[in-house]
Amino acid sequence: MSTPNLIAELFDAHAAELYRYLARRAGHTVAEEVLSQTFLIAVEQQHRYDSERGGPRAWLYGIAANLLRHHYRSETRKWQAYARFPLGLVEDAADTAASRADATAAQRSLARPIAELSAADRDVLLLYAWADLSYAEIAAALNIPVGTVRSRLNRARSQLKAALADNPIQENVS
Repeated sequence: MSTPNLIAELFDAHAAELYRYLARRAGHTVAEEVLSQTFLIAVEQQHRYDSERGGPRAWLYGIAANLLRHHYRSETRKWQAYARFPLGLVEDAADTAASRADATAAQRSLARPIAELSAADRDVLLLYAWADLSYAEIAAALNIPVGTVRSRLNRARSQLKAALADNPIQENVS
């Protein structure tokens, strides 16, 4: 199969899912930019793809995670702003939140603790929770051992649990 067909198949298989993850992390504008850069880098660096380290999905998420690191400062400011204001996280998340009565309160309660996580712990947590990657896929995406994924995810969960214990989610009463 030729390279253009392979990249087209990868795009068809993973672009929508990757875009949703990126939009939740950094907003729609940044998601569009990072998504296009991700596939551009995939084309340019396809010779560096190693199927032994994980599948193409993990490889694409790894490229995207590296690109998102360039947006880290703005992402941290965004999470801090969400903690201050009772706004929905992003449009797509607001649609999902409508099906769960406590989602808005949870978003606000979790925004500050998520912002306070280290960038490495936040990447692992959000790749697990939002992108639904397995531990092995996260390890491949971030180029870290699976044990490091487990410890970072455990640390992030512990910090979030502690933050929620200090400030429980309040139900919205209309």
